[in-house]
Amino acid sequence: MGLIHIELFTTLDLVGQAPGGPDEDPAGFPFGGWQAPLLDEATGAQIAAAYEGTDALLLGRRTYDIFAAYWPHQKGGEDGDIAALFNGVPKYVASRGRPDLPWAGSTQLGPDLATAVREIRDRHEHVKVVGSLDLVQTLLREKLFDRIDLWVHPIVLGVGKKMFDGGGVPTNLTLLEPPATSGKGTVYLRYGLAPGIPATGDMSAPDRGVGPADG
Repeated sequence: MGLIHIELFTTLDLVGQAPGGPDEDPAGFPFGGWQAPLLDEATGAQIAAAYEGTDALLLGRRTYDIFAAYWPHQKGGEDGDIAALFNGVPKYVASRGRPDLPWAGSTQLGPDLATAVREIRDRHEHVKVVGSLDLVQTLLREKLFDRIDLWVHPIVLGVGKKMFDGGGVPTNLTLLEPPATSGKGTVYLRYGLAPGIPATGDMSAPDRGVGPADG
């Protein structure tokens, strides 16, 4: 069985809307392209490493349309490697409508998203979910993911669609590797889905913080 990885860029207040450019989601959102001034070599290397081994993409309709208009036309240059990867792997698209899917290797998922995602997980080793906030919120709510790669950028926007808008349910996660920071203050976090739901405790108890692994 493979892994479903969520790849997400957010601000400190967890806004993930339109990080790539001003034309990505222009309707009513004034900060399109907020990520660009904060990119540096360290973040670029982290992103490139995170995509190693990707053998499928799982995308929401809007992100698919943006990618399909851009990546098939990128050959060579600094985006050549990621373009070759994205153009070469299967693309699975979650949409309630009947979208035109011109990008080679694209398939629309059926109406039963949970079943479709599980089938994709069985078919591939490393499935990446990029952007696609509406889809991400569904995957978070249904716990249909295995890992989250999260880049938290040192800005607060105060407006925009957030990572957990309508998608938060009690969930345990485990940190898979130490956090990494870039020179511009972006923090890279890699989490894995863990069993159960968050526990509660009493901060005044003398044994607070002592669990089975500590005893």
